[in-house]
Amino acid sequence: MAHVVGYPRMGPKRELKFSLESFWDGKSTAEDLKKVAKDLRALIWNQQKDAGVFWIPSNTFSYYDHVLDTTAMVGAVPGRYGWTGHSVEFDTYFSMARGNKTTPAMEMTKWFDTNYHYIVPELGPETKFTLASRKAVDEYKEALELGIKTVPVFVGPVSYLLLSKATRDAPKGFDPLSLLDSLLPVYKEVLAELKATGAHGIQFDEPTLVLDLESSKYEAFKRAYDYLGADFGPGFLIETYFADLPAEAYKTLIGIESIGAIGVDLVRGTKTLELIKEHGLPEKKKLLAGIVDGRNIWANDLAASLTVLEGLVVDLGKDRVMVSTSCSLLHTAVDLRNETKLDDEMKSWMAFAYQKLHEVVALSNALKGNKDEEFFAANAAAQASRRSSPRVHNAAVQEAIKNLGDSDHRRVTPVVNRLEEQQKKLNLPVLPTTTIGSFPQTVELRRVRREVKSKKITEEEYIKAIQTEIQNVVKLQEDLDLDVLVHGEPERNDMVEYFGEQLQGFVFTANGWVQSYGSRCVKPPVIFGDVSRPSSMTVFWSKYAQSLTSRPMKGMLTGPVTILNWSFVRNDQPRSATCLQIALAIKDEVEDLEANGITVIQIDEAALREGLPLRKSEQAAYQDWAVHSFRITTCGVKDTTQIHTHMCYSNFNDIIHSIIDMDADVITIENSRSDEKLLSVFREGVKYAAGIGPGVYDIHSPRIPPTEEMADRARKMLAVLESKVLWINPDCGLKTRKYAEVVPALTNMVAATKQLRAELASAK
Repeated sequence: MAHVVGYPRMGPKRELKFSLESFWDGKSTAEDLKKVAKDLRALIWNQQKDAGVFWIPSNTFSYYDHVLDTTAMVGAVPGRYGWTGHSVEFDTYFSMARGNKTTPAMEMTKWFDTNYHYIVPELGPETKFTLASRKAVDEYKEALELGIKTVPVFVGPVSYLLLSKATRDAPKGFDPLSLLDSLLPVYKEVLAELKATGAHGIQFDEPTLVLDLESSKYEAFKRAYDYLGADFGPGFLIETYFADLPAEAYKTLIGIESIGAIGVDLVRGTKTLELIKEHGLPEKKKLLAGIVDGRNIWANDLAASLTVLEGLVVDLGKDRVMVSTSCSLLHTAVDLRNETKLDDEMKSWMAFAYQKLHEVVALSNALKGNKDEEFFAANAAAQASRRSSPRVHNAAVQEAIKNLGDSDHRRVTPVVNRLEEQQKKLNLPVLPTTTIGSFPQTVELRRVRREVKSKKITEEEYIKAIQTEIQNVVKLQEDLDLDVLVHGEPERNDMVEYFGEQLQGFVFTANGWVQSYGSRCVKPPVIFGDVSRPSSMTVFWSKYAQSLTSRPMKGMLTGPVTILNWSFVRNDQPRSATCLQIALAIKDEVEDLEANGITVIQIDEAALREGLPLRKSEQAAYQDWAVHSFRITTCGVKDTTQIHTHMCYSNFNDIIHSIIDMDADVITIENSRSDEKLLSVFREGVKYAAGIGPGVYDIHSPRIPPTEEMADRARKMLAVLESKVLWINPDCGLKTRKYAEVVPALTNMVAATKQLRAELASAK
C-alpha cells in the first residue's frame, strides 16, 4: 500500500500565500481565507486519491505552521497574548506567529536541518493544557464529506515537548518534558473524537527520535503511546525522518504494542536497514519504507528503490512493507506540470511532490506484482541520460578542485590585528551601525524586474530604475546616520537565486516554490552540474552604490554553504564536493569586489547550521568542509578588507567554535527573537575576538520596537562583550518589511546606539 507522510500546503500557484497576505493587509475577510484553504485541502486530498495513495494524510495543512497548530490544539498560548481560554482563533493564532503592534511574536527557528521554520512552544510549570482547537477532527470530517478516508497526522506529544523551550519565568533547569502527563489527556480527548467519527489510523510524527537522546527520554515515548493506545488499539503510525534511527529508538518503537506501523527515512537514513535486519520487526507491525525523497526534486531511481524494497519483503513479508516518502513533501516543490522554463530533458530528471505521489504508487504496485513496465522504462532512460549528459560534467571545474591541495585557506594575519588595520582605514565610531543587506522590495521594484525579463522595458530602462532605487536607499541610510551602508539589493529576487542565475551548473524553475515560514516561500535553484562563474555578478551595482557616498558600502554576497543548503542539490556526488565548487566561484567574486574599491564585503552564511547533521557522529565532518568552504572565499583578500558574515534563526550555541573558525572579521547574527540565547555562550566564557552584531530587533514582525527596548537589549550584550567589538544591527534583512515599518525602526535603532555611546563616554 502507498503512503505519503505529508504534502505541500501553499498550493501549486501559492494560492495560500496570497490569500494570507491579503487577509493580513485587511483586503479580504477570514471567510475568504478559509474558502481558499478549504479548496486547497480538497485539491490535495483528491490528487492523492486519484494517484492511488492508500493512506492519505489529513491535518497536515496549516495556515502558518504545524507546530503552532499543535500549540493551539493544546491551548499552550503564552499569557502575553491575552487569550481568554476558549478556542484559539485567527487573532491569537497569528499574533503568536507574527506578533502584533504591542506584543512580540514567539520564537521561530529551523525545523531540524531544513529551511522550514517552526514557532517554538513556550512552556513552564504554570502551563495548563486544554483542548482549544478541533482542527484535526474538522479536517477529517471535511475529507469524509469528499468521500476520502484519511489518516489524521499530529506532531507527536514527546517531540512537541522536546522541541519546546522553557518560559522566561520558569525555574532554572525546568524541562518541558516534565509536562508530558498533563499534556497527554488533551491528545487523548482528540483521539476519542476522531475514533467516534470513524478514524481507524492515526499518524504521529516523532522526528526527535532520530536525534541522540538520553536513554531516559525513550521511556517517555513508551509511556506516551501506552497511555494513548489504551483506548485506541494498535492503530498508530509513528513517523521518523531526516536521519537514521538510533538502535535504542528503534528497539523502543518495536516494543510498544499500540504502534502498528513505523515510518523510516531510507534516503537520509540508509543504516536503518541494518537495524531492521539485526532486530527484526514484530509480526503485527508494518514498515513504512520512506524510499522516495521528500526533500529533493530528482526523480527516484525506481529500479534501485525496488531492489531495496524487495530485500525488505524477503526479510519481513510482502504484506508488511509499505512504500512511503522519506518525510513530508512539504520540503519539495509542488507540481512539475506547471514548469515552463525547463527543457524536456531536464524535466525528465525531476519529480516534484505531485510526481512523487506517482512514484510511491508505482513502487507500491510493483512490489505487489503489478509493475508498470512503461513507467519504469521511461524512468530508467531518464536516469541513464542524466548520468551521461555533458551538461552535468565540467573538466575545468574538476581540475580546479584538485588544485586546492591540502591548504586550510586561512588568512595569515590574526583577526585582532586585521581589525586594527581595518579601523585605521574605515574610521568607524564605537558601536558601528549597519543593516543586514536588503531593503523593502516594493511592488514597483518587482514590476521592473518582471518587465525587463518579459522585455517590456529595455535593459537601459531597467538599469536606470534600479540605480534610482539605490540612490534612494543610500540617501535614506545617510539621513538615518547609519555608519556602514548597503545598496539595498533592489536588483535581486532572492539571495540564492540571484547568484545561481549567473553561475553555470544551475537551472531555475518557474513555480518550484517551497514554504519557508508562514506565507514566505522560496524558489530554490537546482544545482544539476559542476558549478563555475563565467563573469562578475555584483561588482557593477556595488561599485555604483559606493560612488554615491563617502561612507563604507558593503558588497553583498551569499556564501557557498548557504547557496548549497538553500538549493535543490545534485545527488550524484557528495554535497561537500559541490560546496567547494561554489566556494571557488564566490572567491573570484570577492576578489573582484576588492579590486573595484569595495572595502567591506559581507558573505552571508545564513544556512550554515541548517546543514549540520542531526547525529553527532556526523557533525564534525560537515563542520570541517563547510567552514573550509567559507574560508576559501576570503583567503585571498588584504588585511584591510573587512569580511562580514550573517546568520539567522537557528541555535548557534553548539557550533560557536566553528563560527569562530570561519575567521570572519565581523558576524551579524539573530538574537532578539530567541530570548538572547546567543549571549549565554559568551556568559559561559567563550572568547570571541572578532566583531559581532547580535540583532537588536526582530524584522519578521511588523512591530516597531521602541528606542529604550533596543538600548536595553544592547546593554545586555555589553555586559558580556567589549564595546570595541559590538555592532548594532537588526536581526536580518529588511526585504519583507514595508518602509513605513523600516524607517521608524531604524530611527529608533540609531537613537538607541547614540544613547549607548553617550553612556559609554560618560562612564570613562
